[in-house]
Amino acid sequence: MSQFFEELDYRQTQLGELILRRRRVLALDRDVVEVILNDEHLMSDMFTASEIALADLPLHRLRMDTPDILVGGLGLGYTAEAVLAHDHVRSVTVIEYLAPIIEWHRAGILPLGTSLAADPRCRFIEGDFFALALGDGGFDPGQPGRQFDGIFLDIDHSPDFHLNPSHAALYSDDGLERLTRHMTATGIFALWSNNPPDAGFLSRLTTHFRSASAEEVIFFNPLLWEDCVQTVYLGLMESSD
Repeated sequence: MSQFFEELDYRQTQLGELILRRRRVLALDRDVVEVILNDEHLMSDMFTASEIALADLPLHRLRMDTPDILVGGLGLGYTAEAVLAHDHVRSVTVIEYLAPIIEWHRAGILPLGTSLAADPRCRFIEGDFFALALGDGGFDPGQPGRQFDGIFLDIDHSPDFHLNPSHAALYSDDGLERLTRHMTATGIFALWSNNPPDAGFLSRLTTHFRSASAEEVIFFNPLLWEDCVQTVYLGLMESSD
């Protein structure tokens, strides 16, 4: 019998108070692990369909035998885990700004335990994804200018709802153009959003990628007793035709 509520860790970070907690959700009859940042819900393992889709949708379209994938935002690790489930993926590099989240994975106190930290194909880098994306050196300090076959991003709530105002620049025309410089010529960009597709952002993607789409991820939420719609945006450096 689990406790109804348990605080697993508390940290002061550059962004404020970060809390890892577990609570019992009676409607689901299971425990849910959540991360709270400054009293705002940041992530949980209550529903993970779209985080998994962020890996599966682009990888099903990527024409690569052994791709190298970059994941922006480690979180609870469901996107990175889904990427690693594709056996042909050669490497997964994860950029995470908050050091405690990396520590939780290495300590095995999250639902996925140490599975990501123990996988030889997976590497964690503590850093600011947005600053690295807009910079010239790239994401990998050991290989300046390294390009990736896939960049899968799940940090902000949506292209126009950001955890930090400084993130907004990435979603601009200039930011998207800079992002493509970190991608191989046949690569793919995937972006998670908590909201339904936004026509304005999709139009912007089509300016910087050979083809672009907004894929709806629909799942049933028994707490609201209705379907919820989230989005995975895809931008392909070459046409999928």
